[in-house]
Amino acid sequence: MSTRINLLPHREERRKRARRHFAILAGVTAAIGLVVVGLIHVYYSNQIDTQVERNQFLKNELVKLDKDISEIRALREQIQALLARKQVIETLQADRAQTVHLLDELVRQMPEGVYVRSVKQRGLRISVVGFAQSNARVSNLMRNIDSSPWLASPELVEVKASNVDRRRVSEFNMNFSLKRAVVKEAPKDAGKDAPKAPAAKPAAKG
Repeated sequence: MSTRINLLPHREERRKRARRHFAILAGVTAAIGLVVVGLIHVYYSNQIDTQVERNQFLKNELVKLDKDISEIRALREQIQALLARKQVIETLQADRAQTVHLLDELVRQMPEGVYVRSVKQRGLRISVVGFAQSNARVSNLMRNIDSSPWLASPELVEVKASNVDRRRVSEFNMNFSLKRAVVKEAPKDAGKDAPKAPAAKPAAKG
């Protein structure tokens, strides 16, 4: 006599337990995943906020630096303008003194038998028109100018025969340069003034 056992309810119960276990495991895994994702989101959000604050701080500092740079540039421009103005004033003062040297040197270096009709100055360039008893006197004047400590680069533009008071003379047109004096600053520990330009050499007599 054989006995029959129905295993279907037992198998069905085991399947239900497996499904419940899988559902619980899936739920726990999903919850853990959500927690991990949330933590990662919070972490990176904090990092982004921190970086945004840093970027804003850097922008504010750059604005301050740009303002400081603009002020420094303006100060430099003012300094350059003041230095340029100072240079102009010093040049004008030096040129004023050089005019005195020019007239003094013309008197010193002018040979006998030569006299000047007009003198024109443009900067450091001088133009002279005058009369001489001969061409040799004109050449003598050019040599005197070339050896002068204040005058330089004589250039004869024109020389021609002319009559003055019924006397035959040589009328000349000459250009030359006026040297700019270089004034050296005296040492701080020295109580003497800066050295002056060398004294003019005596004019050669023709």
